[in-house]
Amino acid sequence: MRPAVWPIAALLAGYPIWWALGLGGLSIVVVAIPMAVVLWRRRPIKVPTGMGLWMLLLAGYAVSALALAENPPGTYGDLSTGRILGYLMRFAVYLALAVMVLYLGNLTLDELPQLALVRLLGVLFLTTVAGGLLGVVAPGFHFTAPVEMLLPDWIGGNSFVSNLIHPTAAQMQHVLGHASPRPEAPFEWANAWGSNISVLLVWFVVGWWTYGGPWRRAAVAVLLPLAAIPIVYSLNRGLWIGLGLSAAYLAFRWRPLVVGTAVALAGAALLLSPLGAIVGQRLDNPHSNDIRAFTVASTVRAAAASPVIGYGSTRNAYGNYSTITTGKTAWCPTCGHPPLGSDGQLWLTLITQGFAGAALYVGFFLGAVRRHWRDRSPIGQAGTLVMILVLFYMFVYDGMVSALSLYLISFALLWRNAAQRRRTPLNGRWAHG
Repeated sequence: MRPAVWPIAALLAGYPIWWALGLGGLSIVVVAIPMAVVLWRRRPIKVPTGMGLWMLLLAGYAVSALALAENPPGTYGDLSTGRILGYLMRFAVYLALAVMVLYLGNLTLDELPQLALVRLLGVLFLTTVAGGLLGVVAPGFHFTAPVEMLLPDWIGGNSFVSNLIHPTAAQMQHVLGHASPRPEAPFEWANAWGSNISVLLVWFVVGWWTYGGPWRRAAVAVLLPLAAIPIVYSLNRGLWIGLGLSAAYLAFRWRPLVVGTAVALAGAALLLSPLGAIVGQRLDNPHSNDIRAFTVASTVRAAAASPVIGYGSTRNAYGNYSTITTGKTAWCPTCGHPPLGSDGQLWLTLITQGFAGAALYVGFFLGAVRRHWRDRSPIGQAGTLVMILVLFYMFVYDGMVSALSLYLISFALLWRNAAQRRRTPLNGRWAHG
């Protein structure tokens, strides 16, 4: 492997090590430093179409710091260390992601073939399945990471920071009316695991099935049923809908009869297995609907008070969906302070950067779908699917931190693929590297 490729290989293949160190999703900020060094040495730097929207998003987030001390109507809180840390972390991630996209696009195809990058994502899929199975069989597994030991209590004790740096196998939640484990290893929380495995599944199939030999295809046949176990136990409706969208997309763009038959057989096998009962229980318990409705409505009202620059970070709302009481009490143990923007990247962008920032975020990924829709190669179709999933997940998943890394790697794959197709037509089909 060439030296310039090590940063992305370390990020994807080495993710379990980052997680064990306590850096997990924040590893993108670390590897962005050597990526920036590679870019600096390769000036002038090529920039993809649409990247200007991301740079405007980044610039807008810098300006939103001016409103960090302000509170929109219906919210409360002082300018605390936690608020500042959250802002700085998000800014560092947005900047690191921009560096990563430019880094990937400026590596040559000889240095990093497309298929090699796709298969690195496949390696992370294997890690994600292993982490999901760990969350199912040993949900209480956790340990203190080295980074956690080194941080002072005033930083490490922050709940948001703690989620990022404390490795755990699963989150215990009362989604079904009793404590149930929702796998999250090796990511920061259960919803991040759900978003990430659906994106990684797309690239795993491309790298190991579409472009794989007999032994890789045999591995796919074994690993996908294994992956179904933590996918079901995740109780993650957003993930399940995302997989349904993926199947519908493939049926529309590829072979409807083949895809439809495969999905029908897989669905029948699932429903006839013990996992089918878990799916039924989850659909009968819409645990978070009222909470989401309250926080989304409150987020939109708050964003309307600062539509251009937002408020730089999340805010706490007075009360919750069932009461105006602020905080837990003996007679209202479920009362609390729902952070606005916690129910999806669109809502997070609204509260942090206003309607202007949300429009830039949507425009960035929607533009990628429009530009690359005609790319019929496996990588082109897979990347376009991921962009569509991003536009769906923004309503239900916060992309911070690890999910955004996978979204932007997929964007870079599309950019590289478009550049490669312009250079290397092969008998009506395009080389995949």
